[in-house]
Amino acid sequence: MPMHYSDPTRTEQAHALPDVETFRAALLACDECGTDTIIPTDRSTYADCPTCGETGVTNNVAWYWRPCFPGCLPDGDPVGPFDSEADALADARERALLPTT
Repeated sequence: MPMHYSDPTRTEQAHALPDVETFRAALLACDECGTDTIIPTDRSTYADCPTCGETGVTNNVAWYWRPCFPGCLPDGDPVGPFDSEADALADARERALLPTT
């Protein structure tokens, strides 16, 4: 899955590592248990609900992003959906620049 920098100026730093992952995924809305799960996929397909095991149809394929510590696996829930990878990355970069209080 594509990895990006939340701060594009870090690409110039020799030892900087990416801290945002973007990916395409679909929503699996389980009719059996009511759980909504994001399943990484490029198309609508059948998938098993991770909660109850029932098979359902994924839909609403879109782009998402997740933060990660530089050089590490993604941490946290996916953010999205977005119409394009560029929209997802723009949202990630905008959120990274917001002041934390």
